[in-house]
Amino acid sequence: MSAVAVEGVWKFYGDFPALRDIHLQADAGACLALIGRNGAGKTTLLRAIAGFSRPGRGKILIFGNEPRATETRRRIGFIGHGISVYDELSALENLLLYARLYGLPDPRARALEWLERTGLERVRDGLVREFSRGMRQRLAVARAFLHDPSVLLLDEPFTALDDRAIAVLQHLLRDALARGKTIVMSTHQLREALELASHVALLVRGKVAFHGPCTAEMAADPGLVYARYGEG
Repeated sequence: MSAVAVEGVWKFYGDFPALRDIHLQADAGACLALIGRNGAGKTTLLRAIAGFSRPGRGKILIFGNEPRATETRRRIGFIGHGISVYDELSALENLLLYARLYGLPDPRARALEWLERTGLERVRDGLVREFSRGMRQRLAVARAFLHDPSVLLLDEPFTALDDRAIAVLQHLLRDALARGKTIVMSTHQLREALELASHVALLVRGKVAFHGPCTAEMAADPGLVYARYGEG
């Protein structure tokens, strides 16, 4: 059974097909990089996999279950364009809130662990509204990893991160993969993504133009997939 299975998915906005007959899968321990130009459908696909929107046709399964099922939601960690942290709470209060919502056995210990792992322990009592975008993004990373999800869905995860924060995130993602977690990420920052990816899918106008293993050749030349399968 695949960790993530996308089977014949279409998504319409009015009459416009944003996704067109998408077939993709990612096994446990795999990292699938979704690449494509702006408007190709990457964010739309990730949000459908996360259960935030329903496909017009086809189906999506997470370990054989619907993404919207309660037990499935607890297995998903998501980072999107909206950072999804509360400005008027401190960093610690944000993570405590999510830890309690997930029913974690020792919310404070888990929150403090992830503040440390994302380099935010020194500002744990600072209000998030006073944070830089990079710090807010690191807090969003901590929130996504907090409940030890089986599947991580990441939409442009390296955006607004400085070099140190990118290194921290890459380390966390490598550790997650080593523990058998599944990652699906969309990104324009190909070099960082292809250093982690086991598989690549290129979307062009809502369709899969390429889906296959990430080779050493691709990692060495991140533009190769675009050159061979894209639109010039």
